[in-house]
Amino acid sequence: VRNKNAIKDIIQVKIEKSRKIAVTTLLTALGLTKDDVINIIGKDDVLLNTYEYDEHQNWPAAAQEIYKKIKAGETASVDGAAKFLTGLLFDSKKYDLTKAGRYKLIQKLTITDRVLNYTLAEDIKDIRGNVVLSKKTVIGKSQLEILKTVLEEGACLVPLKTLISDSEPKHYVQLIKVYNDKERLNEVINVVGINPKCKEVIITIADILATLSYILNFVHGIGNADDIDHLANRRIRTIGELLQNQFRIGMGRIEKNVKEKMSTTDSDKMKPANITNNKPLTAVIGEFFNLSQLSQFMDQTNPLAELSNKRRLTALGPGGLSRDRASLEVRDVHYSHCGRICPIETPEGPNIGLINNLATYARINEYGFIETPYRQVIAGKITNEIKYLTAGEEKNYIIAQANIELDTNNVIKNNNVIARSNGQNIIVGPNEVEYIDVSPKQIVSIATSCIPFLENDDANRALMGANMQRQAIPLLKPQTPIVGTGVEYAVARDSGLAIVANLPGVVQYVDSHEIIIKSEDEITTYELSRFERSNQGTAVTHVPLVKVGDKVEVNQILADGPSMKDGELALGQNVIIAFMTWHGYNYEDAIIISERLLKDDVYTSMHIEEYNLECRKT
Repeated sequence: VRNKNAIKDIIQVKIEKSRKIAVTTLLTALGLTKDDVINIIGKDDVLLNTYEYDEHQNWPAAAQEIYKKIKAGETASVDGAAKFLTGLLFDSKKYDLTKAGRYKLIQKLTITDRVLNYTLAEDIKDIRGNVVLSKKTVIGKSQLEILKTVLEEGACLVPLKTLISDSEPKHYVQLIKVYNDKERLNEVINVVGINPKCKEVIITIADILATLSYILNFVHGIGNADDIDHLANRRIRTIGELLQNQFRIGMGRIEKNVKEKMSTTDSDKMKPANITNNKPLTAVIGEFFNLSQLSQFMDQTNPLAELSNKRRLTALGPGGLSRDRASLEVRDVHYSHCGRICPIETPEGPNIGLINNLATYARINEYGFIETPYRQVIAGKITNEIKYLTAGEEKNYIIAQANIELDTNNVIKNNNVIARSNGQNIIVGPNEVEYIDVSPKQIVSIATSCIPFLENDDANRALMGANMQRQAIPLLKPQTPIVGTGVEYAVARDSGLAIVANLPGVVQYVDSHEIIIKSEDEITTYELSRFERSNQGTAVTHVPLVKVGDKVEVNQILADGPSMKDGELALGQNVIIAFMTWHGYNYEDAIIISERLLKDDVYTSMHIEEYNLECRKT
């Protein structure tokens, strides 16, 4: 008698951190028969071994077995067990994938992500029955685009017959067959995917079946392993999403309180005011803003510090990593960070690599993934069409750097171009390039892009410089840098500390307290700050740049804020410096300054502190 526990080539699953069960037990409990599963997934050895190992191959036994495993030995009727399983897996309150989860599932489990360079083992027909790709066609890039279009139209769909189909919408999987061996064409592999048009935010039976197919295909070399540090597998949870989660918790508590009061209150005394109380909601939101690890005072030392603080990303906080347990791999720079997360600007202490900054042109899409812009290249000619790509989308394209040589018609000059594709640096011809970076400073953050001649700096010194710029105190007499990088105006305008025109018009009145602009339809008054205290104790004072009668445009800077001069960022001073050695020894940090720097208030700054005293009469 063979010991069934000795069978190794089987697939098991865990539900709700319970003990392992055979995946076939779960499929049977979901109403899928053995024949249906084998017809869809194919006669895979691992799957057949699992069915041989599984003792619960009828629906009642499988449903009760899962109930027993999750509920630690409790028993239930067949209907009770089926109802429990349906409520556990297919209830949006229990398992909510959200739009981002469904987006990632479609990306991972669609067929087109796996079959590139494989040979078709059957004809592919569109929804009208016309053959678009014939048997034994090798799927290259052009064939993949045809296949993607056909599958999105709804071709190759196989309906799932389940015993619990009444509890959820009827679902389909997509199925195509390919040859595993590219030369002999003897072994046929079934590749199962989910419908790319699926909009469900709960997990479906089709998702479970397609996941099983992916695992079995992966054994045969079809599919890709996931890199946990790749930005395609990491998303940004913005303030809106975090606040929405807290709001959901608060509303859940209110719902619970209302149900309790409704069960104990007489129906004639039941009024909304008597049974509802908004304190749980306000308490949760108040706790989020006042006590959350992610809630902090904005850094207002200077405009660059404020802008950097608003563009900061962290891997710490609730649901995130701990700085004590974070490994080197998590902190490291990854190739997918290119154009999305700055590889230079990060703290130097225990938070290094865990707190990062968005790159200059990066943006976050509706699913929380970071996108970066590229200009499209068609037949070696660079167009003005800008396309934003996520890290997951980018891996399929060949992308060149922004500093390649072009002729007057924007055509690539060089016969060989250094480009990148799927994390590798490659040399290709100009006609193979599909996209090009929009700017050389695309890979770094705003603070790092303020450093002139960055490419000549050591990386460690650039990191220190980017961080120390944010600590520059606003001076009484700011000066714009003689050597700039071109981002000084944009930083000053976008920091939030300058006064910027919302509408075009003509200046009617200017003083140290307000600027009045007359537009075609209305008169707009901009109030200026005078010696207001920032979070860091520096003085926030606005200095008007416009005069009465001046015409102003939208987004024009009307008044300088702290650390600004003539609408540009002005963090330091243009002083003459000398380097010298002491008897040939290169000592670092000894500084001698001229007395004139003190007399002329070159480095004088103003600080405002608030002190409270309590006067008590005893």
